[in-house]
Amino acid sequence: MASSDTRGSLCRTSRTRTRHWTADAIPDLGGRVHVVPGATGGPGLATTRALALRGGRVVLAVRDEERGRRAVAGLTGPPLDRLPDDGRVVTVSSPVHRQGRLRLGDPAGERGYAPTAFSNGSKPANAVFGHELHRRLTAAGRPVRSVLAHPGYTATALRTKDVTGLARFFYGRIGNPLLAQRPERGALPQLYAATAPEAGGGDFIGPDGPDGLRGFPTRVKPSAAAADPEAGRRLWDLSEELTGIRYGLTAS
Repeated sequence: MASSDTRGSLCRTSRTRTRHWTADAIPDLGGRVHVVPGATGGPGLATTRALALRGGRVVLAVRDEERGRRAVAGLTGPPLDRLPDDGRVVTVSSPVHRQGRLRLGDPAGERGYAPTAFSNGSKPANAVFGHELHRRLTAAGRPVRSVLAHPGYTATALRTKDVTGLARFFYGRIGNPLLAQRPERGALPQLYAATAPEAGGGDFIGPDGPDGLRGFPTRVKPSAAAADPEAGRRLWDLSEELTGIRYGLTAS
């Protein structure tokens, strides 16, 4: 679908392509507030910079306060004069959501924990939650959009942190330098999901290349499990139970 902004458009996965969507197509974001988790590096930092350059007010959600301060240095935003009533929640997953296993019966790994397995399991959980949020917002008639995105295979420090041996060699010497895309490119799907006027609630945005690992933003099809309403209801109930927070959005 062509963008209403002439500076770029969403790229469809087909032989006939529209112009690739880039961060240059982000509209003016004055008066909007964005909360970006993981904003101290990788796609999170690239997203923060792109939003700030378009006049957005960005809140950095970080674990390391000093790294957060360094990320903020040089970034300025306009004064906040209003909050829009058509906000968006962008849930970021990954291509692994198709292979990972949703662990509703043992979310904390009390019956056995493996870092890679649980990391992979968080990706389908993100996709399931984003779809369930979309269903509940729609049922409640709320104008807020729940949009999903994934960055494909993007070079980040997470791929070389806390790994050893052959895995560290592969990601450090081959995967990140030769196969992964730059964080600025990996951030495009979530930037599109957060800012493009035509990004709709329930859309899943990812790279348009083979297996969704590289490329420019396009709408991608989630796995059947990610869009399963029963899995969404169970994950929503579990989230409310674990956090002790009731969100006031009932299932459709």
